[in-house]
Amino acid sequence: MRIGKLRRPVALLAAAICLAAPATVLPDASSAQSQDFKPIRWLVPYPAGGGTDVVARAIGQQMSKLTGHAVVIENKPGAATAIAAQDTARSAPDGATVMSGDNGTFVFNPFLFSKLSYKVDELAPVGLLARFPLILVAAVDAPYKSLADVTAAAKANPEAVKFASPGTGSPHHLAMEMLMARSGIKAVHVPYRGVAPAVQDVLSGHVPTMVIDTVAGMPHITSGKLRPLAVFSGKRMASLPEVPTMLELGQSGVEIYAWQGLATTAGTPKATIDRLSGVLNAALQNPATRKPLEDVGVEILGGSPQVMADYIRSETAIWGRLIAERGLKIE
Repeated sequence: MRIGKLRRPVALLAAAICLAAPATVLPDASSAQSQDFKPIRWLVPYPAGGGTDVVARAIGQQMSKLTGHAVVIENKPGAATAIAAQDTARSAPDGATVMSGDNGTFVFNPFLFSKLSYKVDELAPVGLLARFPLILVAAVDAPYKSLADVTAAAKANPEAVKFASPGTGSPHHLAMEMLMARSGIKAVHVPYRGVAPAVQDVLSGHVPTMVIDTVAGMPHITSGKLRPLAVFSGKRMASLPEVPTMLELGQSGVEIYAWQGLATTAGTPKATIDRLSGVLNAALQNPATRKPLEDVGVEILGGSPQVMADYIRSETAIWGRLIAERGLKIE
């Protein structure tokens, strides 16, 4: 399996975002209101308090100021984001309902589910939001001090190493599947309904390890409650300079992020989507939005609807193959 090709879409994404001219940026609320915006219902497919929720609330607050209308965050977790995606797909095509979709929504789910309650082409890309570096962590009381400890234990007894995730088909889960495929180890997946209960069971010692995103993980890492073993990003994190990358530890091709994009209902007029994209990019460029997110390790993305659509296609080519090879399914 040529997993090393994973690096190429990440590089393409960065280049596309830099080169793509964002949709029209609206400088103030009065300009936005002249475009006849409506109050926006923003669906978050995970429970409150997780990384997806934090990002949506930070960006939504700024978008509300720009449009002069409420942006109401509504948490609709479940079914690997499919509940929120189905709701968005069935909503009126007027740009008044949007959702935070992630790797799972746009890429993983069509391969994981034999029956899926929505189709990806029922969701219209608005623009990329952000990506989260992923970190392999262990409970401080677990016997794992390094990635080598985890792989040695897994090779000695495939049933010995258990890892939690926010749910089957989440980016956190698939990152571990990619690591297992690349390294040849086996471990037992323990899925939860959201990141909070997964983290809690790792902190309490019920499950020894997991892949966590920076928003959910950094408070527990800095407080000494979770031990970071390796990062899945291409280079070391500024906030965790002592933690090596997977590449440094000999795991080539395992550069993975949990990424998110904003989508609305397919069939929404292009002019409406472009206006939404313009407000989104204006919000993302505002230091008041960026700094709190960047302080917890979130990488702001942005860009046009086309940039997001192209990235979904490139990711689909990689992860569809991996999911098929791993035999992963959600019934």
